[in-house]
Amino acid sequence: MPDEDEKRAAHQVLVDRVLNGEGRASPELRAHAFSNAGLPAPLHALIDKVATRPTQVTDADFAMAKAAGYTEDQLFELVVCAAVGQSDRLYESGLAALAEAAGNWEADDAT
Repeated sequence: MPDEDEKRAAHQVLVDRVLNGEGRASPELRAHAFSNAGLPAPLHALIDKVATRPTQVTDADFAMAKAAGYTEDQLFELVVCAAVGQSDRLYESGLAALAEAAGNWEADDAT
């Protein structure tokens, strides 16, 4: 079973690949999709839904982004960035909650 450092390293490789790897969407646009911030209007609706309400994504969301000039390859990459970005935020929040709980547990145990 991988230890925490190996898990963190694997996670960082994934994040680095989706943000900086070869692709059709620019690294800047991928970073915006990853953080779900600073996106142009046609992409904002799609990417925000992917990150926060994925079950509500519709064909119309993709059609609007395509009509704005984004290719299917670009949209695929941006959707992946949005999903990985949301996953990253949840992962980091979970780790912070575990660290806080462990700290509280250790403090309670010391008393």
